Amino acid sequence: MCGICGIYYYDSSRKTPERLIERMNYIQRHRGPDDFGVWVKDNVGLGQARLAIIDLSPTGHQPMCNEDGSVWVTFNGEIYNYLEIRQALLAKGHSLRSNSDTEVIVHLWEEKGPALVEDLRGMFALALWDDRRKALFLARDRLGKKPLFYADLPDRIVFGSEVKAILQDPDFTVEPDYEAIHHYLVYQSVPAPLSAFKGVKKLPPAHYLLAQNGRVQVKRYWNLEYRDQLSVQGEAAEKALAGEIIERLREAVRIRLMSEVPLGAFLSGGVDSSIVVALMAGLMDQPVKTFSIGFAEDAYNELPYARMVAERYHTEHHEFVVTPDAKAILPQLVWHYNEPFADSSAIPTYYVSQLARRHVTVVLTGDAGDENFAGYPRYQFSGRFAPDYGAAYPSILQRLLNPAADARTAPFAPRGFPTWRSLRRLAGLKRPRLYYYYRVTHFNEGILSQLYTPSFAERVAGSYPVDILLEKFRQARTPDFTDSLMYLDLNLYLPDTLMTKTDIAGMTHSLEARMPLLDHQFLEFTARIPSALKLKDGQLSKYIFKKAVEPYLPGEVIYREKQGFAIPLDQWFRGELKELAYDTLLSQKAAERGLFRREAVEGILNSHQAGDSRQYLIWNLLMLELWHQMFIDRTLTPPPLEDYNPALAAERVHAR
Repeated sequence: MCGICGIYYYDSSRKTPERLIERMNYIQRHRGPDDFGVWVKDNVGLGQARLAIIDLSPTGHQPMCNEDGSVWVTFNGEIYNYLEIRQALLAKGHSLRSNSDTEVIVHLWEEKGPALVEDLRGMFALALWDDRRKALFLARDRLGKKPLFYADLPDRIVFGSEVKAILQDPDFTVEPDYEAIHHYLVYQSVPAPLSAFKGVKKLPPAHYLLAQNGRVQVKRYWNLEYRDQLSVQGEAAEKALAGEIIERLREAVRIRLMSEVPLGAFLSGGVDSSIVVALMAGLMDQPVKTFSIGFAEDAYNELPYARMVAERYHTEHHEFVVTPDAKAILPQLVWHYNEPFADSSAIPTYYVSQLARRHVTVVLTGDAGDENFAGYPRYQFSGRFAPDYGAAYPSILQRLLNPAADARTAPFAPRGFPTWRSLRRLAGLKRPRLYYYYRVTHFNEGILSQLYTPSFAERVAGSYPVDILLEKFRQARTPDFTDSLMYLDLNLYLPDTLMTKTDIAGMTHSLEARMPLLDHQFLEFTARIPSALKLKDGQLSKYIFKKAVEPYLPGEVIYREKQGFAIPLDQWFRGELKELAYDTLLSQKAAERGLFRREAVEGILNSHQAGDSRQYLIWNLLMLELWHQMFIDRTLTPPPLEDYNPALAAERVHAR
């Protein structure tokens, strides 16, 4: 795991400022505190802050080059099949100096060019410069496990693992992207390729960028297909399938045990992380180090279930109980997430990563079991299994969907947000998709119509968040509605929210997280399993997966009601965090931004105090306002940073 960064000036006579690459590198040093590398040549510069996992020797230093120095790479991630690739490259006559997975990328480029990404099994974000072709190549893994941001400016491309690296460029103007903020309010994170900063983009998962001869091309190289469905008829066939699921997952776990540093696992007490721990225990010759987070509030505490698994597999178990400490945690979250980010489970993920880093450098997680096997409760109430739709829609939309609705409905649309046009657009959706849209979003059009000021509404007029969801549905290319929902979550919620949460929380503490259930070969296999075996009878979620794990886990863990990684935000905003929320969101500075009506924000706060569940809306608005204070106003102080030592950075410059 690492932080990568760099600049490519289109003008070949331009000289790259070495100190700028150093600053970009240094601001990401939490991602890789073990080594710093900078390579600069003419109009190109690459940087690397390294967390050493494989090949801890000096030969693993980055940026790394081929034999003649014509190809250079800076790499973030792990390639689990690198030894096989290495042997194939040696057989073709390539000379490799290290035992690092990074070096195979350089030589794969020589063999295959951009197609090299198709050979990589793992998680990655990489930047490669080919001095002969005068080409910059950026690539991101298939599921978006590792981040990569870039700014395509008139005279250069600037990129980094975090936006903070790009912001070090003194010529970059820091401004909010209001369309991105509009989508953030709906989806709780900024969906790719947008970012919260105007002029900065995320390279989407499963995409690469090639900049050459003044042209920039972004291309998709992989897509999950729900085709060639398996025929599973009868109890014996189901049993055989359950066994194959375990064997394929075991292999995905096995290859992720590759490490030259201490390794452990997150253990939430749910099915996904528990089976990962169980399989690890069978593959390792020492106790698995496991890490769990709990809460004082019993309704949110899963520690008893985590202990069941820890005791069964005799793990070296560690626990931490989270209590709200807003003054300590919020500046950390805002600074490290770079963008407004409203998944409140970032708090326990931050703390469990901090706990784990005291003992290990690498953890395995249970991420993506729900996206693989239809585990979210919202899958149970979709398609033909959905409840009465009438109760599910905001009142304005419900009236609009009424066949008797006509122009007389228009006066019911509140002023501000272009509600009438938005609702007309939504009304054209098939009802199951529309219902799912409201299940997965924070703010809906009815609330936004009350929240937005006229000026902000005008700024985002014509930008419809639902279009993002619809585009994912179109890309799914499957007639099965449950499959299309899993595809949607794998390509929207998982990379933009879940993977961002896991990556940032881990890298804040220089901890690498690996996800066996997101192995792309495992995903390609599970995509062939009929959805009726994942969501049986429209109600039994993860049916075949739960059957598969029965020999390995206690029934209390497998068949309890899904809890998720929820935190007691509702209680915190009526208690310890109440004053913070009111003071921050109703401040004069927040009102002066001109985004939201003060009375609407106050109404959301008061409604929560009166007993309504508005905690997720409050958290969404709070993280947005604090992001403005830290990155736009620069009035919220970032966490303490170590003194910058340019002499140290200069000592670690690898080559010129």
